[in-house]
Amino acid sequence: MPNQLSPTGRFERILLATDGSPGSASAEQVAMAMAKAWSAQLLMCTVVISNPIAEATAMSEIAAAEAEAQTLLKRLLDDAQAQGIQARIVVPHGPDPLQEIVTLADDCNADVIVMGRHPQPGWLRRLLGVTSVRAVAAASCSVLLVPEGASMWKNRILLATDGSRFSEAAGVAAGKLATLGQLPVTVVSAIRDSFTAERAEQAEQAATAVHEHLLAQGVVSTKEVLHGPPDALILGTAALRKADIIVVGTHGRTGWERLVVGSVTESVFKASKVPVLAVKL
Repeated sequence: MPNQLSPTGRFERILLATDGSPGSASAEQVAMAMAKAWSAQLLMCTVVISNPIAEATAMSEIAAAEAEAQTLLKRLLDDAQAQGIQARIVVPHGPDPLQEIVTLADDCNADVIVMGRHPQPGWLRRLLGVTSVRAVAAASCSVLLVPEGASMWKNRILLATDGSRFSEAAGVAAGKLATLGQLPVTVVSAIRDSFTAERAEQAEQAATAVHEHLLAQGVVSTKEVLHGPPDALILGTAALRKADIIVVGTHGRTGWERLVVGSVTESVFKASKVPVLAVKL
């Protein structure tokens, strides 16, 4: 584990992506709570879905969508500024909302993108319904997915680790979150039934390494090495320990190209009732 926090553990610039639907409200509130608590810069955006042909032939429709987006973001900006948050707004245009968000995150050097996860109609629903892994894969920075009804964490952080360097990055980020919020961390490592004895020992060592790193940082940490499916263990332990945020690395030991719908990360994203932070190196 790194001895010092890297940019992975930095939360100074937050990008909120919202489509104005009711399911985005939780993400909006969490992003503001993060910015306020950490004196972070907050950039808020909503995407007008468009293309060059539409911009030229459907100008009134594009203008109406732009006005609606500006109204939404102005309301959020007023709320943020009333709380003393350093915030600004932007309305990108493009055919692919995900690409516009990722590009914007790169342009503003965002540390984390905050998005809602909800069933209501809207471009974020389409974006995050079956492509939440794609959203995380495409971003250069970490991504926080906030389920509808979730709020800013205040009880406990659950950190899932498999010993990969991606999980080590997640450990750095979890340590930063714990320090910022003065929260305890539960470190979880899973031993699948298919693991060899050597691989099971690696799972134990992974949890111990992250646990000891957190303790060295002054974080209250406990570890649990459990047997069974990783996604079920992560979700179940989060509920049992009353963790209100889950932190994971974005790549497992098999590499991103092996992640498919039904993978651990995807399953946790879809089923979690608390925010899930996917950490990038």
